[in-house]
Order: sequence, then C-alpha cells, then structure tokens
Amino acid sequence: MVARTTFRGTFRPRRPGRVLFTSAAAVSAAALTAGTAWACPPEPDGQQARVNGVVQPQGEGRDLGGHAGHVRRDVGKTSATVSDAIKGVQRVGNVPDAKEATSLIFMDYGKGAGKRTIMYVSGRFGLKGYDITADPRSPKLVGTFDLPGFWQGEDTEADHKRKIIYLSRDPRAFGGNTDTGESGVYVIDVSKPESLQQLAYQVIPAGHTTSCVNDCRYLWTGGPAKADWMPEDWGGRPVWVTDVRNPRKPKVFKTPIDTGRNDGKTDYTHDIQVDSDGIAWASGRGGVRGYHTTGRHYDPVQKRHRTATAWDPVPYAGGGIDEATTKSSFMHNSYRAVGRTRDQGPDPRLWGDGQTLIVTEETFNDGCANDGLLVISSLKGSYGGQGWRSTPEKPFRLRTLGTWSVAGQEGSRPDSDDCSAHYFDVKDGVLAQSFYSQGTRFIDVRDPTNPRQIAYYRPDDARAWASYYHGGYVYVADHARGIDVLKTTFR
Repeated sequence: MVARTTFRGTFRPRRPGRVLFTSAAAVSAAALTAGTAWACPPEPDGQQARVNGVVQPQGEGRDLGGHAGHVRRDVGKTSATVSDAIKGVQRVGNVPDAKEATSLIFMDYGKGAGKRTIMYVSGRFGLKGYDITADPRSPKLVGTFDLPGFWQGEDTEADHKRKIIYLSRDPRAFGGNTDTGESGVYVIDVSKPESLQQLAYQVIPAGHTTSCVNDCRYLWTGGPAKADWMPEDWGGRPVWVTDVRNPRKPKVFKTPIDTGRNDGKTDYTHDIQVDSDGIAWASGRGGVRGYHTTGRHYDPVQKRHRTATAWDPVPYAGGGIDEATTKSSFMHNSYRAVGRTRDQGPDPRLWGDGQTLIVTEETFNDGCANDGLLVISSLKGSYGGQGWRSTPEKPFRLRTLGTWSVAGQEGSRPDSDDCSAHYFDVKDGVLAQSFYSQGTRFIDVRDPTNPRQIAYYRPDDARAWASYYHGGYVYVADHARGIDVLKTTFR
C-alpha cells in the first residue's frame, strides 16, 4: 500500500482526517499557496512547469510537461492553402461570443411544456449561460459569471439536482504559475440562469479539474504539475477530496488520494470520470485506475473487505497503458461503457459488459504522428490490485485492444502539428472526439480492435477542445470559434 502524504504544516485540522477552508480562511490559504487568486493563462513564456527549479517542456502528455495543448500557439490561425473539411455532418449554428470556451454543461429546468434547457459554457471568461430551448441551433445568452483571465474549468461538472456548477481554478489562472499561483474551486449557484451567484470559493492544493462523486456530495480535484513546495519525489498533484454537502461551506480532507499512481510514484491525476456503475476512473500520468466510492467491497490491495467512501475509496481495476502503444504515459480522460450505458461503447456481446476502457492520451511532440492517441484497453487481468502494486521493476500494463490517430486521416490538415486527442462524448458506439486544430472526429468504436472514422468536422481555424451530443445535435467547444452546432448526417 502506498503511503499517503499529508500537509500538517499547511492545513488547520478541524477534526481527524479533515480540514476546513472557506473564502474567509485567508491566512491558511496564503500559507498554502502564495500569490494571487488567478488561475492559468494560456501558458505564455515564463509560465512553464518547473521540476527542481528547472523549466520543463510544455505538454500535459510529456512526462515532464505542463499543458502545451492549451497554449494558444495557433488559435485563429488560417491558411490560404487549407480549407474547411466536413463530412457526415452539417454546421447549423455558431456562438462566436463564446470564444475561449473549454467545456459545456446542459442543464434542464422544469418539466413538460415549461421545460427549459440552458447550455453553460466555461472558459477564460468564467461562465456563460445560453438558452437553447426555443432553437438549439441558435443559443441565446441569458446569464454570466465573469472571471476574466480565468483558467481552467476544464471538463466542468455540475450538480443538476441542486443546480450548482463547480469551476476548478488552476494555479496558473490570472497570471499565476504552478509554484506561486492559488488553486481551488468556485461554487456557483445556477438555480436562476439569469443571475449566476457565487456560493463559495474554496482553496484546494489542486485545481486543474474538479469532478463530482457520490451524487455531487463530494468533489475530487486534481492536477496540474506539482508546486515547488510539494514533496520533492512527486511528479504532479494527486487528488484532494472536498465535502460539498453544504455547498456554502466546503470542507477539504487534508490527505490526498490516488497517490502512487505512476508505478508507485505519486504523480499528476488529470481528470475523473464516473461510470454508470458508480466507479470513479482517475486518469493521469501513469494510466487510469478505477475506485469504488460507496458500499462495502473487497479491497485487493489491503486484501480485506471494507467500506468505500469518497475520501477513502476502494481500488477496483485499471492500471498503466502499454508504452508500446502510446507516445507518453499521460492519460487525459476515459470512459467505461457498463450497465445502463453498455451499448454506448464496444459491443458488449463480444467484449463484455464493462470490460473495455476508452482512453484519451494527450501529448504534444514534434510531428502530428507523434501526438496523443485514442486508446482502447481491456480491463481483464486488472481486478486484483495490479495497478496499485506496479513498480518500475515489475510494471503492470493494461492490454491494448486498438488505437486511433488523426495523423494522415481523411480531412486532416497536413500543415499542423497540433494533433493530440482531447475530450470526447459517445453515443451508440460512435465517439465525437476533439483533436484541437484537427477538429472533431466521429469514430466508430464498436469493434475496439478497429476504430474507424466515419465523419469529421474540421474548420480551417479549428481549436476544438470538447464535443458533446445533445438533443439531436453535436456541440463543439472551440477555443478559437466559440461553440459550433452540428447536425449529423451519417446516421
């Protein structure tokens, strides 16, 4: 079992295993993270991650990197020799005032004839709400929560029952850096779309992403690269758990989780996805590992049955991705089709219910062919705690079933090296996956050994971060273009 690290000199314990941080805890916050309350700009020179004081190459996927895919090195770039490439979809709308968007959330209000749907967009501006009830192709701005210079809100999540959105603040926001910048989470009341209100702001030692677990009563917040005041042997920030049962008074547990994720080394946990069975999948440097967060289960690491909680989860399955498959060890996000979603991914009749894991690798290297891949792995053989016992001397890796790269594919820009995979959504076995300057690709993954592109949407000035199926349309959060609204024609 990997030893856990606590920060006794940094946090003020409220009761064993917890610490309370509120927006009023200025002294504790200052001790934790010196600097302003601004998160990550688009990583210009001088904002790079550092290891032992040495500036590291930028790129989340690089083993010593930051997040180069989020550098606006070619946002808005156009070419006289390259035109839009579109197949199998139609562009039916655009929201240009949502430029610098990173993530979308769709939230319903009311029922029946009075039902209303708001699309919330997080980005460098903070949070914007658009009504798509009357015409999903033409979203109408109805409310804003302004945080100019905010970073990052990547994969922003929401409590749909309580109408709350959680915006993760990376330490590089508002001109900060990973050593001195402050990280945390803004708790935003969106019960009235025309009047978005802050309920709380919570300082947390991590802040690149924050994710709901246990019906949004708790948050798991991870990343980015570690600060120089963190343990020297860490490669990145793991996960801190926050109790948001009272959203006005968040409470942070002082002991991080998902430690030892990279062959025993505590490293960068990037993002969490919870599947329909309630397993929380933590992606980051070193692979993807899943946890039980409720109920009583057998713990294959401790070799005993025990009760899982959000702050003390029970290992389930997962592990590293085979180095022969990928260009790095940085796994960005994942998806497991299981239970009520079993038909959304690889064919469960052939590959088993919940036995495959779809993973995005994010990395930025020289040349399009060397950038991050879509990877599909088998979870078989990983249910005995192997991913928690892996070491450099005796590594454990998931078996790769198939991969897909945008390099050289139909519809790709030949003049761009910005080809890493990023966030995706899935419907009926077809991913809608963003690949930055290479746009959104629709990839059939029902046969995981042979993922194949069946449609694409790649504007000349694309900077696609995330794509979402919703209500018969596909919405693309594009950092350069705002929100593109697509209608698929390939089905």
